[in-house]
Amino acid sequence: MNRAYIKDLGAHIGEEVLIKGWVDSRRDHGKLIFLDVRDGGGKVQVVILPGDPSATDEAGRAGHQSNAHELRDEWTIELAALVKERPAKMVNENELNGHIELEAKALTVITKAEELPFDNKAELNLETHLDYLPLTLRRERTRDIFKIQACILQAYRNSLISQNFTEFVSPAIVGGDAEGGSAVFALDYFADHKAYLATSPQFYKQIMVGAFERVFTVAKVFRAEKSATSRHISEITQMDFEMGFIQNELEPIAVLEQIMKNVCKSVIDNHGDILERMGIATPKTPNKFPIFTLLEVQEILEKNFNVKCIGEDDMAPEHERMICEWALKEFNSDFVFITKFPTKARAFYTYEDPKEAPLSRGFDLLFRGLEINSGAQRINDYDQLIDKIKSKGLRPELFAYYLQAFKYGMPPHGGSSTGLERFTGRMLGLANIKESTAFPRDMNRIDSLLSRADE
Repeated sequence: MNRAYIKDLGAHIGEEVLIKGWVDSRRDHGKLIFLDVRDGGGKVQVVILPGDPSATDEAGRAGHQSNAHELRDEWTIELAALVKERPAKMVNENELNGHIELEAKALTVITKAEELPFDNKAELNLETHLDYLPLTLRRERTRDIFKIQACILQAYRNSLISQNFTEFVSPAIVGGDAEGGSAVFALDYFADHKAYLATSPQFYKQIMVGAFERVFTVAKVFRAEKSATSRHISEITQMDFEMGFIQNELEPIAVLEQIMKNVCKSVIDNHGDILERMGIATPKTPNKFPIFTLLEVQEILEKNFNVKCIGEDDMAPEHERMICEWALKEFNSDFVFITKFPTKARAFYTYEDPKEAPLSRGFDLLFRGLEINSGAQRINDYDQLIDKIKSKGLRPELFAYYLQAFKYGMPPHGGSSTGLERFTGRMLGLANIKESTAFPRDMNRIDSLLSRADE
């Protein structure tokens, strides 16, 4: 008998199937034994009837009942069973396989498992969750988080491909830092040369505009910031795109708005049950996302929240929360674009039209109170780019490889960068970015706490 996957069992009512998976839980009701069995795609309820000699390990058919009673959480099993419809009063329409159950016919234990080092039904604190991550990744809530993240990634890719973008793979080892900052991880491997772990795929996606015009990448980037907060990790995933022949920053903004609409629709269509299970409202995506200049936002905050911030170069975290709260009420939107940041506060490659000085054509996208994306129109003129590099106190010769692209016909271009972990966290209302990172790294932890690992 070929294996059936649990997510597909609804199409096999009245048939005998073979499934393989983990015992998610076991419940005894009198002489009946109920199992929840999961595989990579879902979970189903199994009932083992009393006195049924077929529901036993192949090695001990006479001991069926004691064998079933030995089953514990995380044992892996192979099960032949009949797919049956549940009685009407037992149907749960809000869960996968809520209308069926399996009646066990033959049970084989594949591997046994030790007792878990924590209560699998209890809410765990974050440090315990991370200490036992190889095990807590199996919990329903954690699996739900990363199902949503996988959906976000796939929908992001699909949206850009449908908008005529080409994907490329960006390097993680670079010869210089794209932002010109100091929070980088240095590598001493290369003879007579200092290299770094990339803080951004920025230079490479700009170079690729010269080859393909519209490009995107999903890249691992690294930040050596000495911060250990709920918003910081050392290794993050950035979803970046860049596009050529634009008039201004409103064109990449329009592409990003379409991406967000597509991503949210995909999450709702494919995993609305997860949002409901986690008590999360579906994202509000109006026909047009509100767009404000930084000054307009500051004026709104002063008028509606009595916040004195006019003239500041950027937004504080509490101001991001306030403007999102206001936009949700006024525009029924969970997303807000902010444009026209001071040029001095943005990266050297950010474009400033002389008629708009001292403001740049940079923008941020806020989602549910948090910046998840930063973008801009970029400088495409070689001489202007050299001047900007010098104005930041940087040496143009360190960027010679990157600058080649601008000597030979680089069109006006722009793009943006979305933090996958931040976006996932905001989508699901998570309190700490480490919850939306499968294997988080920060200054205190690489898998295990570093202080503990040194003991």
